[in-house]
Amino acid sequence: MDYREIEALALSCGFTHVGKLDTDTIKVRKEVRDSCAENKCHAYGKNWSCPPVCGELDACEKIIRSYKHGLILQTKGALEDSFDFEAMMELEKVHRKSLVKFNDEIKKGYPDALVIGTGACTLCSECSYPDNPCRFPEKMISSMEAFGIVVSDVCTANNIPYYYGPGTLTYVGCVLIE
Repeated sequence: MDYREIEALALSCGFTHVGKLDTDTIKVRKEVRDSCAENKCHAYGKNWSCPPVCGELDACEKIIRSYKHGLILQTKGALEDSFDFEAMMELEKVHRKSLVKFNDEIKKGYPDALVIGTGACTLCSECSYPDNPCRFPEKMISSMEAFGIVVSDVCTANNIPYYYGPGTLTYVGCVLIE
């Protein structure tokens, strides 16, 4: 695996920061999954990429442990103030677009790569769950939280900043390889 090549690909897909991820630093936490069940994002039980249908937590951890390498993928943006909801939503769109593009590109060289992102999958305007199978299972991107991952902990454990200072917001995803 050529990290520099994959890092360059990630940056070309729109991410602002990319760093190495040691998959052994990923801790799967039940309390993260439990917070999903509170359904604050309104996707719990309504999307193939979200709990409870994305898999039991031990199955998610088994998937993570099957990979040895990875990269943290970040999209950083500026906010006018801490209430700049419009900029937050626009940055989230940019991050999701980068994740989808990167997922398509990385699979050309690493077909078994797993891209994990932010929030529920939004590839389809309306998820087919529960009535029909996922339309694009090979393109679906679950969130790090759906896998029970505390995003800030993973960044810290891999010496990647999570907070870039006042007036900024950073969305985080990752790719697991080999």
